[in-house]
Amino acid sequence: MPEDRIRIHKVETLSDDWFLLQKTTFDYRRSDGSWQRQTRETYDRGNGATILLYNREQRTVLLVRQFRFPTYGNGHDGFLIETAAGLLDQASPEERIKAEVEEETGYCVGEVRKVFEAFMSPGSVTERLYFFVAEYDASSRTGNGGGIAEEGEDIEVLELPITEALQMITDGRIADGKTIMLLQYAALHLLR
Repeated sequence: MPEDRIRIHKVETLSDDWFLLQKTTFDYRRSDGSWQRQTRETYDRGNGATILLYNREQRTVLLVRQFRFPTYGNGHDGFLIETAAGLLDQASPEERIKAEVEEETGYCVGEVRKVFEAFMSPGSVTERLYFFVAEYDASSRTGNGGGIAEEGEDIEVLELPITEALQMITDGRIADGKTIMLLQYAALHLLR
């Protein structure tokens, strides 16, 4: 049981501006039974959801391209090609991802299928990400997408053959972890 191995001593809030950054000091009981004092910083931005829209007949996927400042600050041009995604903001993962898809891509999907969930950066970020897939076709398009300008979104919608999207992983044009995971899932299970 985790509670038998962890004793929290102190939690300090370092920042509560954009999201919550905390520093926690705790004792951890190691596998040999000894206790060790540790300190960790955790960033809590809430949980999120992401989705890969795919067209089985055309063997295409819908992705988005948007500017991500943290990647720009780490030597990338900042414009990542990704699956549509967003924070849950008190909604269920299914409800939120349907709204995100429409906001970002301009497509409305009825049924979404959860394929797995994962922690994307468990060494420092608390976020659990829910992964979905859904089929789309031309009749699913209800708008232009592009995101919500007031939230700083300026999103380009990309429709790509699955073979090209997979090649873009290999040559580095797609470098987003959640997108790589869903494209590989599609290659193995949806668009073989």
